[in-house]
Amino acid sequence: MTQSAYTYRSLHEEDTDKLGKLLAAYLMPGAVITLDGDLGAGKTRFSQGFARAIGVTEIVNSPTFTIVKEYEGAELPFYHMDMYRISQAEADDLGLEDYFYGSGVTLIEWSSLIEDLLPPERLSITIAHHGGQTRVFHLTPHGEPYQGWCIHMKENGHLQ
Repeated sequence: MTQSAYTYRSLHEEDTDKLGKLLAAYLMPGAVITLDGDLGAGKTRFSQGFARAIGVTEIVNSPTFTIVKEYEGAELPFYHMDMYRISQAEADDLGLEDYFYGSGVTLIEWSSLIEDLLPPERLSITIAHHGGQTRVFHLTPHGEPYQGWCIHMKENGHLQ
């Protein structure tokens, strides 16, 4: 069941990093976060900040041509995916379920292109570019525990 959306406003890259750090505090094995937005909206920038927040020390860049990159985080593996150049049929052959229901954290850029393959429980984030460095993140939790994450972040003044 899709819950109501929450918003987070980022005025500069440090705010984007802060959102990644806030979400990192809630992560558990099998967590899935999806990212969508226009080209240049900040998906990869968010992914980089998020990766640092979970202890990835390697350089994180967009996996556009490799589709999936695997990193070691401080406590959990981090799986960074980019579905921009892949069809849903091709994605279906990749065995994505192994990542979605595995021991790591999965972050998927351009997830709307594989909507039918996504797990029913996940946190969906859409990023809208509002000029300059300003971004508005729309977070939509699908099921628990993602709804709890958003409620807790809203109660602490981080989300609207």
